[in-house]
Amino acid sequence: MKDSLIAGLTATERIVVDKPRTIDFMGEELRVYSTPSLVRDIEMTCRNLLLRHVDANEDSVGTFVNVEHLAATPLGLWVEVAAKLIARDGRRVTFEVTVRDQIDDPIARGTHGRFVVDKSKTRERLAAKTAKA
Repeated sequence: MKDSLIAGLTATERIVVDKPRTIDFMGEELRVYSTPSLVRDIEMTCRNLLLRHVDANEDSVGTFVNVEHLAATPLGLWVEVAAKLIARDGRRVTFEVTVRDQIDDPIARGTHGRFVVDKSKTRERLAAKTAKA
């Protein structure tokens, strides 16, 4: 990890709520941003922020998500996912996250944790686990 990985770092990503990001179980007219897609977009925003501050052989994995999905966002609108790194403990990092839509409605808020990993060591651990199975 680089010395630049410190609390206070922020990132914002604008994402269009396209059809794959919506629920379909209430019919076409009621397609809205799904919670699993919201969580994935939060994770990716945080990961993308981290990638600018880790070494080439490193990446990160999610360790927890604590998010309230506050309001519906219809298909076709965009949302902005904002992440702020609020804590770092060794390889563990915690983000405060907020999501707003283009009407400026709060869509979600919460926290997300990630752990910075060495990809080659992770590959070795996964191969050993698979061999045991």
